[in-house]
Amino acid sequence: MSKHAQRLVRAVAELADIDALIVTNLVNVRYLTGYTGSNGIVVLSAERAVLVTDFRYQDAVEPLRAVLDVEILDRDIAGQTIERLAEFAPGCATIGFEGSMPYALAERLRVLMPSGSQFVAIDGLIEALRLIKSAPEIAATRHASDILEVVYSNIAQGQLVGRTEVAVAWEIERTIREAGFPALSFEPIVASGAHGALPHAEPRDVAIERGALVVIDIGAQGQSGYCSDCTRTFAAGGAPDSAAAEDYALVLSAQLAGLGAVRAGAIGGSVDATAREVIEAAGAGDLFGHGLGHGTGLEVHEGPTLRKGSEDVLEAGQLVTVEPGVYRPGKWGIRIEDHVVVTASGHEILTGFTKDLVETAG
Repeated sequence: MSKHAQRLVRAVAELADIDALIVTNLVNVRYLTGYTGSNGIVVLSAERAVLVTDFRYQDAVEPLRAVLDVEILDRDIAGQTIERLAEFAPGCATIGFEGSMPYALAERLRVLMPSGSQFVAIDGLIEALRLIKSAPEIAATRHASDILEVVYSNIAQGQLVGRTEVAVAWEIERTIREAGFPALSFEPIVASGAHGALPHAEPRDVAIERGALVVIDIGAQGQSGYCSDCTRTFAAGGAPDSAAAEDYALVLSAQLAGLGAVRAGAIGGSVDATAREVIEAAGAGDLFGHGLGHGTGLEVHEGPTLRKGSEDVLEAGQLVTVEPGVYRPGKWGIRIEDHVVVTASGHEILTGFTKDLVETAG
């Protein structure tokens, strides 16, 4: 049985109190079927699994007919799916839909549902199936992580001083795409000096100054869709001042503490606290305002979460990031992030580039 056939079987087994599920989240559609187009819906029930798409993808979806039915419609596939629901999910009285379904479509479903039928919002059903990764999924993520080490090695051996943040970001994207990756996990973050104090800073057309700390957060998405994610902070053209170096050492200590807490059975909030306490003990707790990490997969941000209050229980085979930071407004930002696989006894790091503070030559 193919992996997608197995996933469809697992999804049907989770339907529980509903007879059928309308899957509109394209990431979930891809996970269940392998479909990568921009317009697709899956109707899933014990009797039948149907992928609905339009004529643009009729050739691309031919191989998918081995694991489910495919319907090619020429207009308004969402509306037609609702109108033909009795055909796609025969005899189903309780229909679930994902919370991502547009409100107008949900209302249309409500109107067209046969008398006595019910429809209910179902959130997280497919996402829960995606939490634990198979060996091929982990291998795909490892492949997407390997290219990041190449990128960071190029940065370490090259020049940052005098180059604009935008230029560095473009070189990162070009390197990843020329290596055969179809996409990035997200737009690269390249933030120097005080701009680095913004955790999600956008690259500027501003030259990087000598001595500035430069936060670089990057990820690649492979052919199979799995995302990598890694952050390193560089010192441009030489050593930063002593206060910045102290902050770097603090973030690294917190990151290592967080990594040490990652293992199957650990609670997300507790892992976050282990790293956060290191920064708080140094009096910088208010400078670390985001969560310690997040899960990854076909999306760069998915479950589980490592943050304050998270009750997520880590399980072997999950992929998570560990990324504490210190952000001093008007001065600098520092973040160190590794991408790891949760194991029964701890974790495996996928992102191998050094975490020592690298001082670029120029």
